[in-house]
Amino acid sequence: MNPSKTKHPKALPFLFFSEMWERFGYYLMIGIFTLYLKDVKEGFAMTEAESADLYGTFIGLVFLTPFLGGLLADRYFGYRNSIIAGGLLMGVGYCLMGIHSKPMLYLAMTLVIFGNGFFKPNISTLLGNVYSTDEHRHMKDDGYNIFYMGINIGAFICNFFGAALQIMLGWTWAFAAAGVGMFIGVAVFLLGTKHYKAFDVRKALQAEDMPFIRIVWMILIPSMLAGVVGWIIPSDIFGSDSTDAFIFACIPVIYFYASLYFKANGQEKKPIGALLAIFAVVTMFWAVFKQNGSALNTWADRYTNRELTGVQEKVFTSVKFAKELTYTADSVEQYDPYFRLQKVNGEVVKEWGYPVYFRNIKKENLPAEGSTVSVWATNLSQSINPGWVIMLTPLIVAFFTFLRSRRKEPTTPTKIALGLLISGLSALVMFAAVKAGSNGAEKVSVWWLIASYGVITIGELFLSPMGLSIVSKLSPPRITSLMMGGWFLSTSIGNKLSGVLASMWDSYENKGDFFLVNFVLLLVAFLFMLAILKWLNTIFREYVK
Repeated sequence: MNPSKTKHPKALPFLFFSEMWERFGYYLMIGIFTLYLKDVKEGFAMTEAESADLYGTFIGLVFLTPFLGGLLADRYFGYRNSIIAGGLLMGVGYCLMGIHSKPMLYLAMTLVIFGNGFFKPNISTLLGNVYSTDEHRHMKDDGYNIFYMGINIGAFICNFFGAALQIMLGWTWAFAAAGVGMFIGVAVFLLGTKHYKAFDVRKALQAEDMPFIRIVWMILIPSMLAGVVGWIIPSDIFGSDSTDAFIFACIPVIYFYASLYFKANGQEKKPIGALLAIFAVVTMFWAVFKQNGSALNTWADRYTNRELTGVQEKVFTSVKFAKELTYTADSVEQYDPYFRLQKVNGEVVKEWGYPVYFRNIKKENLPAEGSTVSVWATNLSQSINPGWVIMLTPLIVAFFTFLRSRRKEPTTPTKIALGLLISGLSALVMFAAVKAGSNGAEKVSVWWLIASYGVITIGELFLSPMGLSIVSKLSPPRITSLMMGGWFLSTSIGNKLSGVLASMWDSYENKGDFFLVNFVLLLVAFLFMLAILKWLNTIFREYVK
């Protein structure tokens, strides 16, 4: 068989479009989530710290539940049933999120959290199974890269729908569009059933596997109890009650994954150990990368010049991708550096204009009193990263294909290490952006965001799809979906850390220091990965055929 002439499995397009629509819904919701929370008039009037904390907890839990969803799919429900159920839960959750009520918001978030737990690990595992045949095994990395591009097509287009619907009809309709996207994804998945039905095979339990009821009593219930303890302890150990609860709840789950290594037989011990080491390292990547919906959304909102003129203004305004803002000098002068209206006695309060776009524009560039300007919707900045992914994925795939043809392709662990280093450089781009804007005193060009996202996207393409691929390659067959849940556990912890980091935004007088911290975190992760790279590559070559 000539590998270069082998076609991808027929299941790929259906899984591609299912994931594309699922990510359409998820990233539409994430793109407007913190903006909605901070909206004083129609949202919940949260501060930067409050919204970032809830955002981090939410996306942390969204990627924590794949541990449970992967386990249940492996042993009981199967992958297809889990994917369908998860998609429906998320669709309903997105629709409910637009109902302006805190109890309804928390219910909607809960549905999304559990829905993603069933959907996310199992569609990735099912894709790996489809590529497990001798005919397609050599194409697995490319398959995951193509699948990853589908994720980002959905993430790219969704923000334009979100912007237009929010501007024309309000938050409720924008969230409803996310739900509709998810339901379309489920429909596409059902249409392709015949192409992956044969690969939906539950794994037989081994003698050393922990029974599910024991997992409930030893892992899940202790995790919930630990979370409650973290919430009610008198002082905030890690900054907030929600952060304490999340970290405490993770401890039993981390213990469970560690026990997989210590209880594994000789044949499985090395690959499980390698995967756990990778899980630990990439946590730092997610801690920085997932600030796109919090700190970088804030940068786009407050510190980026979003004003439109000429043809751009006409186009964006006609399709409702832009808003009109009226300049009032008296109002702007009352705002403090944190973009909150300040009373005469120094007390900081919230008000309807928060944050004020005109707060940090040079005086000579300010519009006339009472005039209006058009600015593109903040959440459109969330399409920059997926836009880069769509453009760069074919180039990255072609680059590695070229290296493979010359037998010089880096191993998957090496790609992950390089991804960490490249991603760290994106924080230095934002450090330079802070300098260009005189530490936030002046707005800067959107090209700084575009450049930063471009750099971290290259790192992402070296790391994220490779992570999904290496889990599929190294996991013992009987616990593949469970180990995929471990990958998402590392994502979960990183996501929560992203919220913790972003919640400190206002505490940094020099915003450049904020981005330097991000750079140092990724540099340390890269150096650790570099230290264990030889060991990882040895295991990879031994176990991956």
